[in-house]
Amino acid sequence: MDAEAVTAEAVRPVRRPVLVQRWQYLAFLHWAVDPEVVAPLLPPGTRPDVLDGRTYVGLVAFRMVRLGPLAGPGLPYLGTFCETNVRVYSVDTAGRRAVVFRSLDAARLLPVLAARASLRLPYLWSRMRLRRDGDLCTYTCRRRWPGPRGTRSALTVRVGQAITEPSPLDHFLTARWGLHTRAFGRTLHLPNVHPRWPLHRAELVHLDDHLVGAAGLDVSASAPVSVLWSPGVPVRFGAPTTVR
Repeated sequence: MDAEAVTAEAVRPVRRPVLVQRWQYLAFLHWAVDPEVVAPLLPPGTRPDVLDGRTYVGLVAFRMVRLGPLAGPGLPYLGTFCETNVRVYSVDTAGRRAVVFRSLDAARLLPVLAARASLRLPYLWSRMRLRRDGDLCTYTCRRRWPGPRGTRSALTVRVGQAITEPSPLDHFLTARWGLHTRAFGRTLHLPNVHPRWPLHRAELVHLDDHLVGAAGLDVSASAPVSVLWSPGVPVRFGAPTTVR
C-alpha cells in the first residue's frame, strides 16, 4: 500500500491514551542515507520511508516531562528525565508512516526497564544532562546499562528563528504519528498525537556522537542535512496494534 500523506497534524485520534508525556527542548539532527542502508534494520511488515528517493537517520535529544500512564497528570520525578534517541523512518503495510528506534538513552532506570519489558523498545540507562545558556542548548549522554558501557554523545545547538513555513523535509522528519517496534513475535504500531510542532532553525555548534554508530549506522562521513529545534509539545500515545 502507498504511504499516507505527510501531515503537520495527527490524522488518527487517540481517544483512550495509554501513555501521556511532554517532549521539551528538542534538538533534531538528521542525515540523508540510501534506503538500502536502513531496510535491514526495520521490523517485518515495514519498509524505509523515503522523500525524493532518500531516507534519514535521526539523532534527537530532549527532556521528557511527566511521563505517566493513561490520561493522568504524569509522574513528576520518575517521569521527568533527559533522553536521546537514534531513529529511522518506516512505512507499514497499511501505509502508516512512523519511526523505528535503534536506541533510546534515558536517565531514569525504571522507565527504561518498563519500556524494555512491555514493548521491547531498545531503551538504555545513561547518565545525561541538558544545559541551556541563552540561545545555546547542550545535551550530553554517557551510557551505563546494558551497554556498550561508556558510549557517549555530546551536542550543542544554537537556536535560531522560528519557522513560519516548514518545508516538506521539515514535516517529513518531525510530523510522525506513531512508532513501529518488534515485540513478542509481532510487529506493532503505537500511535501518538500532539499539536503541530513549533519549529526553529538551529545551528550545530558542536557534535561528538557515538550513539548513531553504536546503533549500527555510519554517518560519520557527512554533516547533518537538517538541524532543527523545538520548545516542545504535549503527547498522548494510544494502544498498540499488530502490523499485518
